[in-house]
Amino acid sequence: MGKIVISENVSLDGVIQDPTGKEGFRFAGWFDQMEGKDREAWAGVEYEEALGTEALLLGRRTYEWFVARGWASRSGGWADRLRSLPKYVVSSTLEDLDWNNSTVLKGDVVNEVSKLKRKVDGDIVVYGSGRLVPALMEHDLVDELRLMICPFVLGDGERLFGETSDQKPMRLVDTRTVGDGLVLLTYQPVRDA
Repeated sequence: MGKIVISENVSLDGVIQDPTGKEGFRFAGWFDQMEGKDREAWAGVEYEEALGTEALLLGRRTYEWFVARGWASRSGGWADRLRSLPKYVVSSTLEDLDWNNSTVLKGDVVNEVSKLKRKVDGDIVVYGSGRLVPALMEHDLVDELRLMICPFVLGDGERLFGETSDQKPMRLVDTRTVGDGLVLLTYQPVRDA
């Protein structure tokens, strides 16, 4: 049985919007302000995570972000690993996918992701995907949250989570300092709360 793992870079106040500065957000590029040591440590954690991943689940915009930045042809261990993984893209508009091992999931998201969890054995990691993540949370399809907290308070911007129909209790299962300024928090849902 697959495990849906949300892996996000967020500001200290929970903002996920425009971390690399391509969307026109007034605080765009906040993630790229990270110092060199933190950036290297972050990349190490991301590569480690990719090695333990069995598949990627991406929303359309995040998939297009990866493709536009050359991940389909980059070299190096991390890029090679992502290229080799099966990638499932939730989209009602995409037809042809440019990144190898990519499949479009069309139709009801809850049904398609539930089927994917039964099909894949291991971690199914979700990067970015700001519209997909709330839907997965709302329908209790998330098995783990990995939040890389970046030391910036933005005060404005799209947050990882918006409104939900009910509380979603989570249990902290791990904390890890990354570099000098980052913290990786890992949570799992409390299913019987």
